[in-house]
Amino acid sequence: MLATTSQPAVRAVPFRAPTARLALKSESPSAGRAGLDGAWWPRSRDLQSELCDLADVLDPLWGRITRIAVNPRFWPLLLPRIFVNGHVVNVGSFTSKLDPHKILLLSYTAGRWDLLVIPPETGATTAARLMAAASADTGPAMTATALLRAEKARQARLVHRFDALHRQRIAAAAGQSVAGPVASPHA
Repeated sequence: MLATTSQPAVRAVPFRAPTARLALKSESPSAGRAGLDGAWWPRSRDLQSELCDLADVLDPLWGRITRIAVNPRFWPLLLPRIFVNGHVVNVGSFTSKLDPHKILLLSYTAGRWDLLVIPPETGATTAARLMAAASADTGPAMTATALLRAEKARQARLVHRFDALHRQRIAAAAGQSVAGPVASPHA
């Protein structure tokens, strides 16, 4: 006797290339290690939309993300649960205990990760520097806010150097001398 079985209908799902802008440390995240496991540069402040792109990349690497924690300071709309790529991700919101420039990701299979969240409006060059610093396997462990502060201070020093160089060139063109040498703005 022959038995016939019906196959479930094939559902066509359009392919979506992962679009998360992400840099991760080469070593596996560990619960005992302080610091960041990498950096994420979302395209917007819409956590629901951005989390789908992030999960596209991280779920295959670290296992399905089941819970996240963020500081609501830079995320205007936070839902307690977000539907991400076919499953629910629970969202925790912590104002006093969590760095506002960090996202904490949890997975049942592999544990916890902490990523620097680079503000979406950050320029590409600055974001690349921050991503490299947060994902470096060497160097001191820094908090997300400390990395962003260090980058802002670096930019302020550059602006100061360019201003001083500009004043020196104007004075030289006018035939005046300027006190003190000015370092190259690229130093």
